[in-house]
Amino acid sequence: MSTIKISNITKNFGDVCALNDVSLTLEENKIYGLLGRNGEGKTTLLNLMTNRIFPTRGTITIDGENVIENDNALEKIYLMVEKDLYPESMKIKDILKWTAEFYKNFNMDYALELSKKFGININKKFKELSTGYTSICKIIITLASNAEILLFDEPILGLDAGHRDLFYKELMANYIEKPKTIILSTHIIEEVADILENVIIMKDNKIIKNVEVEELLKDSYTISGLDKNVDDYIKGKNCVNVETMASFKAATIIGEVTNKEKEEQIKLDLKVSKVELQKLFIYLTSEGGEK
Repeated sequence: MSTIKISNITKNFGDVCALNDVSLTLEENKIYGLLGRNGEGKTTLLNLMTNRIFPTRGTITIDGENVIENDNALEKIYLMVEKDLYPESMKIKDILKWTAEFYKNFNMDYALELSKKFGININKKFKELSTGYTSICKIIITLASNAEILLFDEPILGLDAGHRDLFYKELMANYIEKPKTIILSTHIIEEVADILENVIIMKDNKIIKNVEVEELLKDSYTISGLDKNVDDYIKGKNCVNVETMASFKAATIIGEVTNKEKEEQIKLDLKVSKVELQKLFIYLTSEGGEK
């Protein structure tokens, strides 16, 4: 098992509230996307889950055990952070050995295999790596940790297109071979949309959506046509975005489409199209947001 339960978590840094009464249950063996604009508390939440900082209020448990100063719970989880925390003068091969001391299931053969695939020289010192290869080093360590829960905070920072594609393929291969709980916190949503099962969307330091990707997209659509016809159609509906160009208008709506609404779309000569996850995220987290 590797179920994470976050209960009424609040985190304040002085007078600044980074997280406000957040509750969430993360089920085992699922791939989650943790999405939010800068400053919404995503990294704070990940750090709380791994006992790097302490909550102001609330509790976080893994399989029923509180994560605070609990080695039994914490050895089940590995967090790849955006910041560089390894000793700069240490060689990559020594960092791998060092990590293996803390994670009993660390797979050194797998780490070396990934190093070859990504083309990283393990005899180099950490400080000698470019931004992209620094991210690659941390990706390799995270995947090879064999932890039951893998957390990635902006994992593709500095990666070129080829290395990003390789990361996604290796992540899925790792997940398929040995299912685990994975949380991806990233701003490059269009690249991960196809591998996410659930999305957690944060706004105003709270969670505004925690839903299956398929369900969220199934119940979202864009209609377009003459502005008067669009205005008539969206009355009373949960409209999250409207764009106007001359006499043409497009509106994105969240909600199930009934047969009556389908008839109305035809009557008003409206075109219906699907919404991409990244665009829907932008609409939901904009100033207007959900109505």
